[in-house]
Amino acid sequence: MFMTNKTPEEVLIRTPYLRLGQLLKMTGLIATGGEVKTYLQHHVVLVNEQPDQRRGRKLYPGDTLMIEGRHFIIRSA
Repeated sequence: MFMTNKTPEEVLIRTPYLRLGQLLKMTGLIATGGEVKTYLQHHVVLVNEQPDQRRGRKLYPGDTLMIEGRHFIIRSA
């Protein structure tokens, strides 16, 4: 698990998966889908403790992310 004292922010999804670009928009880290590629080029995103810069990366319930000091966990709604 990530080394953080913060409780993870839950991201609830009603579909089988969520794409990384969608998560960035949902959490307010970017305003539009057009910003995803540039954002990922300039920021470290860890998915399940591994760096990932694929905007289309599929995130499933149970996946964890660390982005700009924020900790997220994907959950089924």
